[in-house]
Amino acid sequence: PFGINHGIELHADVIEYAKQKLEVFIRTSDSFDKFEFCEPSFVSGNCLEISPECSQYDRVYCGAGVQKEHEDYMKNLLKVGGILVMPLEEKLTKITRTGPSTWETKKILAVSFAPLIQPNHLDSGKSRLDLSRIAIRGTIKKLIHQETTSKNGNGLRNPPRFKRRRIRHRRMETIVFLDKEVFASRISNPLEDNNCEELEEDCREEVEKPVPELKPEPATNTLREKILSLPLPDPLKYYLLYYREK
Repeated sequence: PFGINHGIELHADVIEYAKQKLEVFIRTSDSFDKFEFCEPSFVSGNCLEISPECSQYDRVYCGAGVQKEHEDYMKNLLKVGGILVMPLEEKLTKITRTGPSTWETKKILAVSFAPLIQPNHLDSGKSRLDLSRIAIRGTIKKLIHQETTSKNGNGLRNPPRFKRRRIRHRRMETIVFLDKEVFASRISNPLEDNNCEELEEDCREEVEKPVPELKPEPATNTLREKILSLPLPDPLKYYLLYYREK
């Protein structure tokens, strides 16, 4: 009697009918005194817009055909050990949650139900819940970028390269006296030229020496790790991850 029993219905007239039938049941049913009964609370809305941060349920029944793309959404409404019964792909399906990310599925019988009505968002095509998810993921990505930038320091990715030194060749001027005429010429010192060439080759080898490549670290999904470390209920974390497994 102290549990939580929610009934979600899109149409207001169906809610009024359900309230009338509940009142009749409480007044006239013999079963009311034989069993503990948690009176349901009826809410007008779309069951596909339940917030992921709401309480999870021990039992969930859906009276309309669930599209395949909404299967994971419905399954995440369950607690571990909870049971979900819903029409899925023209089959009445029983799903038991056996762990945080594991379920057991059993097809019961063939049925025909009208499909769930899709949420109608006239503003931007996205609900406030979807917009909140986008904003939260964007904020976390900015924090990851800031942390990465601070770890890399000034952002230099490549090690500094050695500057190539310019070597100037010195030439020796000589004056030769021949038959009272003076001839000025520039004669290179072969020893000095050889030394310069050796220095230039050493510098070239130093510059062209390949920098050892670092082995790339295995890729990690930092965004996923950040979301999973948040102090939030598991259903909300899975919603922020778009129910992705990796």
